[in-house]
Amino acid sequence: MAVVTELYSYPVKGCAGVLSTEAALTEAGLAHDRTFMVVDEHGVARTQRRDPRLAVVRPEIDTGGARLTLRAPGAGALRVDVELSADRRAVEMFGAPYPGIDQGDVAARWLTEWLGKPSRLVRVPPEHDRVTDGWTPGTSGYADSSAVLLISRASLQGLNARLEGPALPMNRFRPNIVVDGWDRPHREDEARRVIIGNGELGYAKLAIRCVVTTVDQHTGVKSGPEPLRTLAAYRRASSGGVAFGAKFAVVRPGKLAVGDEVVVTSWEESEL
Repeated sequence: MAVVTELYSYPVKGCAGVLSTEAALTEAGLAHDRTFMVVDEHGVARTQRRDPRLAVVRPEIDTGGARLTLRAPGAGALRVDVELSADRRAVEMFGAPYPGIDQGDVAARWLTEWLGKPSRLVRVPPEHDRVTDGWTPGTSGYADSSAVLLISRASLQGLNARLEGPALPMNRFRPNIVVDGWDRPHREDEARRVIIGNGELGYAKLAIRCVVTTVDQHTGVKSGPEPLRTLAAYRRASSGGVAFGAKFAVVRPGKLAVGDEVVVTSWEESEL
């Protein structure tokens, strides 16, 4: 039997994850996931690809989403009363335009000082109506694409068995849902409909990995070519890039908890 062993949300895109024992599954993924984003002076998203120091910024958000707190080593705490009524501004993520709600100058100064370059904090507007692509279409906040990234423990164990250096932790891959109990690696690639708790997920696509997987999530420092070098030897996708984990859209919102059984109601052979 496969079960959920870890649940993570990432309230601020690129910043540290929040580990939970239970979480609401909304149409846009786990509650508050990628609700906020750091942008430069032109409104272009900052991510760990170019700003790995984001990794050590630790967010906390209250249940209702009205108060966000950010902490970083030696930087003190930033507390933001979340703004929803301000004018929308144009922001950009991977070349695509989106609206955002600026969270003010105090947040901008804190992030600018931490990153050492002009930065501002924006929030997804409540009327955000983004449509994500893939096998099952859906929506998400400021996630790269689909709402939920699911990875199995077997997949990580399979990768670590191939690495020549030290084993890598799961946080290198920034999953939302970690599953244990499948009998072989990469079963998540083959799952097409998944019921967890009273929520349901639909497969969208393979997760194509980037340089963020080379960032040590505890130090915010890029640490070399792994795991991309090893993944390139056995996980090349036909569409390009290397794959690790699978992305899912939310078919039915609900509630998830660590220990929930992962029930796959539809399987299909993976391209890898």
